[in-house]
Amino acid sequence: MRHQDARGAVTLTLNRGHAFNALSEAMLAALQHEFDAISNDESVRVVVLAAEGKAFCAGHDLKEMRAEPSLDYYERLFSRCSEMMLSIQRLPVPVIARVQGVATAAGCQLVAMCDLAIAASTAKFAVSGVNLGLFCSAPGVALSRNVLRKAAFEMLVTGEFISAEEAKARGLINRVVEPEHLEAEVENLVAAIIAKPRVAVAMGKELFYRQIELGITSAYEAAAQTMACNMMDEAALEGVQAFIEKRPPGWKQR
Repeated sequence: MRHQDARGAVTLTLNRGHAFNALSEAMLAALQHEFDAISNDESVRVVVLAAEGKAFCAGHDLKEMRAEPSLDYYERLFSRCSEMMLSIQRLPVPVIARVQGVATAAGCQLVAMCDLAIAASTAKFAVSGVNLGLFCSAPGVALSRNVLRKAAFEMLVTGEFISAEEAKARGLINRVVEPEHLEAEVENLVAAIIAKPRVAVAMGKELFYRQIELGITSAYEAAAQTMACNMMDEAALEGVQAFIEKRPPGWKQR
């Protein structure tokens, strides 16, 4: 379910609450469709990924997976899921996970792949596939890029839940609030992002993820090139001039 407000804030809501928002093939396709559309829509400034029901996302739909046990099917399914996850990182706008409940396995991966995450204090997180004999290999890719190596591996080999506070301490999420304050805290972050020039955020997000995969010398070279290009954009030129003149910047939001 999608909603976009006048500011360009898009909320995508997982609405299979009765099934703990498990990532069925239909859900994966729907998310991919939305992310593809957003990637080409310059009116969008930020995306909030939310969910209905008790769970944020319980991972893959195990009943659906078990119905067609073939290597070819599983390879296609997990490839499709990985592409959807990568689409989040490739978007030119920040994606915020609004976690109101349990996030397990690919659901925890979904939180880890979002650029930012705010959780209710009652939320819990786990990569619990190992409890079923299925090591969460793909979720481990996202998890190990968010939390320290040993903390990530412990979660992967034990399948145990961690609290929202522990998830914050480990770097999986940004903020923890009481459930009744979750919506307001997400809005605070949305408003802070929308107040900045879209072009600067887009350039910065692309560089942020690209440089992480580079050696430090190459990372600095890429960052310098991005900053130089960013500085030549009218938003940065206006922002710097406004700072010099001690006035608010007159940005044209785009």
